[in-house]
Parts: sequence; structure tokens; C-alpha cells
Amino acid sequence: MWRLRGALLPAFLPCILAGCATQEYTKPALDMPAAWKVEAPWRVGQPSDTAPKGPWWQRFGDAQLNALQERAVAGSPTLAIAGARLAQSRAIVDAASAGRYPQLGFGVRDARATISANRPLNNNNAPNFTTTQNDYVVSLSASYEADLSGRVESSIAGAVASAEQSAADFENVRLVLTADLATAYFNLRAIDVELDVLARAIALQRRSLGIAQTRRELGAASGLDVAQPQALLDSTLTQVDLLRRQRAQFEHAIATLTGTPAPQFALAPQINALAPPSIPLGLPSDLLERRPDVASAERAMAAANAQVGVATAAFYPSILLGGTYGSESRLLATLFATPSTIWSLGYTLAQTLFDAGRTRANVAGAKAGYEATVANYRRVVLTAMQEAEDGIIGAAALERAHTQAQVAVTSAARVLELATVRYEGGIATTLDVIFAQQGLLNSERLAAQLLGQRLLTSVFLIKALGGDWEGPSKMAKQ
Repeated sequence: MWRLRGALLPAFLPCILAGCATQEYTKPALDMPAAWKVEAPWRVGQPSDTAPKGPWWQRFGDAQLNALQERAVAGSPTLAIAGARLAQSRAIVDAASAGRYPQLGFGVRDARATISANRPLNNNNAPNFTTTQNDYVVSLSASYEADLSGRVESSIAGAVASAEQSAADFENVRLVLTADLATAYFNLRAIDVELDVLARAIALQRRSLGIAQTRRELGAASGLDVAQPQALLDSTLTQVDLLRRQRAQFEHAIATLTGTPAPQFALAPQINALAPPSIPLGLPSDLLERRPDVASAERAMAAANAQVGVATAAFYPSILLGGTYGSESRLLATLFATPSTIWSLGYTLAQTLFDAGRTRANVAGAKAGYEATVANYRRVVLTAMQEAEDGIIGAAALERAHTQAQVAVTSAARVLELATVRYEGGIATTLDVIFAQQGLLNSERLAAQLLGQRLLTSVFLIKALGGDWEGPSKMAKQ
């Protein structure tokens, strides 16, 4: 550290100005596909990074889901943590921005001290004496860092980018929270549909068992004819217990996501005629504007790039301008008298001459950190493209499968009807009815499961595309 006289400062300014600059940031280019692999009924959307990304769940048209989502957004501890981090990052921006302006200070000192008579001499011909006296000082000081190296601006740019990253992280936490809640909710409702299917199957199986028992009492059936429907009924009752266990787990997950203790939460069974909404698609490059995790990764690059500028600024001198004006006196009565006036005005220029490579290592570390954020950005974008394409292809395939499953349910119901009539007429065997009942049960459960998968895939696709889109919020059935 060293100080220069005022006449030498102009000689250093051209060198400083020529060598110092803030680190410019350029977002890396990505090789993006021109379009998705889509099938009808997909249509082009209009994404925008400034548009709100919710409430997308309203497009499913389920009032109870809407109410649960409102509770989750208001009461989730996870979202509260993200909100606190966002507020913290914005406060850091305010603190960093203060470096652009002069810092003012006001000081008052009131002291009484004794000076040693044995202190080093200022003059060999003037001996020291012990002195006890008061010292009153009132001063106003000002200081300002001339940011010729770009350190302050780089620090501000990094803080702003970090705050924007925190904002994107908050939106991503909100999107993940609401998607997880919708996933748990639709899983629970799909189980409700399966339980309803099993309840109707149990009613049919008990009716068949009753017929078999009656026929045996009349001597028209054997013990095997009674044992077979009884075994089928027992198996179906076992499946009911397993589904109820799964339902309880999803119910507990919903409770936690909404910020409610699991023992205090319950959702009554409900059979809703739900259908996935029609989801519009834009260009693959729109993911860069829609998905908050992609935005977060991009802002992380900007913040890391700014840190390179901060580290590079250490190669150049720092210049601090400062001044003080006030009064000092040993007597309070003369504190503000003209002879008591004190002032100073000047600058400090500091330059590190040797640090054993520390500054260069800091710059290298900052550049490596930036390269890591670039690689992470590319990874996040590739993952986003994969998730969106998986959702698009999966939704189309599940729609076709669900349509075919509904046809299979109709066919299985017709087979059971014919088998039951033939059995009651003594033409068919008990085994024919059992096979028909099992076929209908399997078809109805498969249709219920496929509907649940369609709803889950729609949630997955909405999440992959970054949330809600422009247009009316009414549910549009495919």
C-alpha cells in the first residue's frame, strides 16, 4: 500500500482507464431444434417471460384442487424459504448499489487523557512533560471510491443477477410445489375411481356368490361352484385394502404440501369427471423464456461472470477520495472557535505489488466458476427439452390408449352380461362368469389408471413448459 502526491495521479489515469473495464456478459448460444415432434390437437402457444405462470391448475376445472393450491401457496414452508431468500437477495442489491455514492459520516469525541512524559521526543531540544487534558472533536467526513477498475459496477451486476436468479428460483419452487400437489391430488382421485370400480365389482361378485350358494342348496351346483366366486371376492377385498393404503399416503403428502399436519387433514372420496386441458405449444426456444429453472441457470451465469470482473479489478489500483471538516479543542467553550477548525482533503491510491499469485488465482477460480455455470445452463436446457418432448409424446399416446380402454370396458360389460344370463339359465358354468367379471374389473381399473396417467402427464407437461400460458382459463377438453 502506498500514497502518491496529487501531481502524480494524472500520470496513472491513462494506464488505469486503458486497462480496466467491467466484465462483459454474453449468453452462450444453444443449438435448438426448429419444432417439437407433435400430433393433433396441439396448437401454437404464445409464451412470454413477463407473463404470470399460474394459476395453471384452474384449467382442470376442479374446485377442490383450486382450494388446496391456494392453501399450499399461502402455507408452504418451502415457498416461504424461497420468498425469504428472494427478499435477502434484493437487500444485497441495495447494499451493493450504495457503492456508487459517497459515504458521509458524523463523529463526536469527548475524551480526557494523560500524555506520558517518557514518550519518544519530537525534538531533542524540547523535553516532554506529563499532560492531562480534555479533547473535544466534532467532525463531518466524506469518502468516495472512484470505480475506475469496475469493481463496484461488477459487484452490483453480480448482486442484480443473483437477485434475478432468486426470483426465478422462487417461481420454480412455486411451480414445483403446485405440480407436486396436483400430482398427489390426481393420484388420490385416480385411486378413488379404482375403489369405486372395486366396490361395484364386489357387489357383482357377491351377487354371483349368492346365486352359486342358492344353486348348491338346490342341488344344481357343486362346492367348487361356490368356492370359485368366493375366492374371487376375497382377492378383490384384498385389493381394496392395498388401494386404501396408497390413498392414505397421497392424502398425507397433500397435507404436508399445504402446510397442514397429516393427522389433522382428510379428503373425502370423490368421483370427478376430470379430463386434461388442451395444452398449447410454442417453439422449443420458448422454453428459454418460460421455464423458471432455465431462467435461474442463465442468471447464475451472469452472476458468475460479474464475479470474474470483481476478481480482475484487483489487478488495478484502487482510488479512494476523502475529506474531513470539523473542530477540535481542549476546552468545550472554544470548540467552535475559528482556531479550532480542522480539515483534510485528499486521496489514497493503493496498488498491490506482490501477492504470490493470489489475485491471478482468484481470477482463474472465478473463470472456472463461470464455465461451470455455462455447463449447468446447457444441462438444464437439455433436460427441459427432454421433459417437454416426453410429455408431448406421452400425452398423445395415453389419450389413444384411454380411448381404446373405454371401448374395452364396453365390450367386457357386454361379455359379463351374456355370461350371467347364460349361467342363470344353466347353460354357462361358474368359471365363465368369473372370467367375465375379472375381465370387466381389469378393463375398468385399466381405464381408471389411464385417466389418472393422462392427468399426471398433463401436469408433467405443464411443468415442463414452464407453467400457464396466455388465453382463457376455462378447461378445454381434448
